Amino acid sequence: MAAESNNLISEIASDGRVIPVHAAGPARVLPVEVSDSLQIGIVFALILIAVWTPPGRLSTIISLLAALCILWFSVRSRFSVRELGLTRPAAGVVVIFVSGIFLIVTIVFVGWLIHGLGPAQPVPWERAWKYAIWALEQEFILQSFFYVRLESLFGSRRAVMAAALLFAILHVPSPLLTGLSFIGGLLFCEMFRRYRNIFPLGLVHAALGLTIAASFPDRLLHHMRVGLGYLLYRA
Repeated sequence: MAAESNNLISEIASDGRVIPVHAAGPARVLPVEVSDSLQIGIVFALILIAVWTPPGRLSTIISLLAALCILWFSVRSRFSVRELGLTRPAAGVVVIFVSGIFLIVTIVFVGWLIHGLGPAQPVPWERAWKYAIWALEQEFILQSFFYVRLESLFGSRRAVMAAALLFAILHVPSPLLTGLSFIGGLLFCEMFRRYRNIFPLGLVHAALGLTIAASFPDRLLHHMRVGLGYLLYRA
């Protein structure tokens, strides 16, 4: 993964936008803005296609292709390990965890208010730890892939809104998950903007997701499915 002293050096402008400054060396084939936009578009399209493809071999292949693209683009990117949020595991931990606890309590309370709509889904331990790993992966995709590229295009504050919007779109057509994902995306991206640390964000993401699954009626969540899986779900 490229270090900060490699071909491109990120400078922060007064409006929070990341401005790439070219060092001496051969010119790139594509402008940075075009390269970032293409990478965002390719990965977002692959993920969107995967969630709207019927479960099976094709869906698995598309998902693997999306994962390989994320890995390849990240390894070859100009962003430093610190910019990707991988070098400061203690940064912002207290603020992130306190915010997460507040949201968990809120979700439990709202779930209690609407429990009459039906039972929540069971969340066995085997599913819980697998979801925790997936939550950390989602935070890497959201922050270390989408957010850092959107930040270089639009500036840090606008990138928070843009990344949260992409995150929410990937949870369509579930009304509940789409709304919650947008709110959660705003919180996660803002915390990442301030502290550059995906590790506590992954833990809070996992805790919130599991709390939602265990608190809200499954008739609204359809087993936390999105895309075509939400529409095909049968209780």
